[in-house]
Amino acid sequence: MTTESAISIRGREEWLSPASYWMPTHFTITAWMEHAPFASWIVDALQPRSIVELGTHWGYSYFAFCEAVKRLGLDTRTYALDTWAGEEHAGVYGEEVFDYVSAVNRTEYADFSTLIRGYFDDSLDKIEDGSVDLLHIDGRHRLPDVTHDFESWVPKLSSRAVVLFHDIAEHQEDFGVWEFWEGVSQRYRSFAFEHNHGLGVLGVGADLPGAMERFFDAAESSPEAVRATYERLGGAVSELASVYSRPAELQHELNQLRAEIDREARVPGLDARIVDLQNQLDAVHSSTSWKVTQPIRTFVSRIRSGR
Repeated sequence: MTTESAISIRGREEWLSPASYWMPTHFTITAWMEHAPFASWIVDALQPRSIVELGTHWGYSYFAFCEAVKRLGLDTRTYALDTWAGEEHAGVYGEEVFDYVSAVNRTEYADFSTLIRGYFDDSLDKIEDGSVDLLHIDGRHRLPDVTHDFESWVPKLSSRAVVLFHDIAEHQEDFGVWEFWEGVSQRYRSFAFEHNHGLGVLGVGADLPGAMERFFDAAESSPEAVRATYERLGGAVSELASVYSRPAELQHELNQLRAEIDREARVPGLDARIVDLQNQLDAVHSSTSWKVTQPIRTFVSRIRSGR
């Protein structure tokens, strides 16, 4: 092994671990899909005593943190804060979202995880000052909102705290997280992932753990390598998610075509298309990815059916 290769490997160890390769156990509707590998890594690196998420929606990012806590066997308390009623960016939705999140949480993470339903400000007194090691801010995305959320929750942060901000690369409509990030990232140690709408990593604590200091050092010296690695790992998660959702799409089209045949709508090439769709569906069902995600599908099916 050359000296250059050894240096490269040592550098990677500062921002990559076996946890980075873990796949999510809960696939939901999300704009956070490709950040799950980093979520697992940062829980492993930071070993947080408490995690707070502001804005949970379907729970994808939150359950990524929880699953890492569970797999690592950490003595960590986690808290998800949301109204579970929606807003202008996430859209307005019904009780089915909270029902799903609550069911997953109760079944898999109840030993250490707490859902707090309500507005973020109303829940401030439920979290002890100076106790939060990892804070994920993903609430309303206008500049005044994200500024208020950060400033309101700073007193809750510990001396070793890291804060994550989603959508720092999103400039559409009235999103203002990018603007807030441009300012706050100059005040603390920071790193910005640019893929999947962007994820900002902010080292707020005055006594950051050595693992996080080394991460920021490595990310500063090799930013493109860090970004490229996690973009690639995130892409693998997206591919698995597409495998997970593809059969439902294929089955829907197959059912529609068969219904046309039942109505004697003899469209040229219809029989061939049915055979093609069935072959695609069979290929997905026999794939390794489909077999790996079987426990996930079984759990989600059980939750949705109320069993």
